[in-house]
Amino acid sequence: MGKLYYGDDDLGIDMDDRLLAHVKMAIIAKLRRDEKFTFSWQHGVEGGGGRSTIWIHPSIPIRFKFDGSRQPVLNRAWIEALLLSANSTGGLQLIPEPAPDEAPAHP
Repeated sequence: MGKLYYGDDDLGIDMDDRLLAHVKMAIIAKLRRDEKFTFSWQHGVEGGGGRSTIWIHPSIPIRFKFDGSRQPVLNRAWIEALLLSANSTGGLQLIPEPAPDEAPAHP
C-alpha cells in the first residue's frame, strides 16, 4: 500500500502501489502542462466512509511513496482514462483499470 502526500499533510492518501503509479503518471502529465485540477476519492468503509477532494496545483508539494521496490508495468489505457477524468468538470477520479487495449470513452 503506497501513499500520496500533498502539501503539508503528514497522513497521506493510501492506495495500492499499482493504482498510485498510474495516478502519478496522470498527475505529473497535468502538472507538466501547468494545469490545475481537482482530485477526488472515496474513503471506503475501512476509512470511515465519505469522500475527499483536493485542489492539485503546481505550487503545492506532492510526493508519491511506494511500498514495493519494483515499478509496475503501466497500462496506457488506464493513464489515458485517468487523464480524461482529470480533464472533466469532476476532476481526477479513481477509476477501475480497463483492459490494456481498451480505448477510454470520451465524454
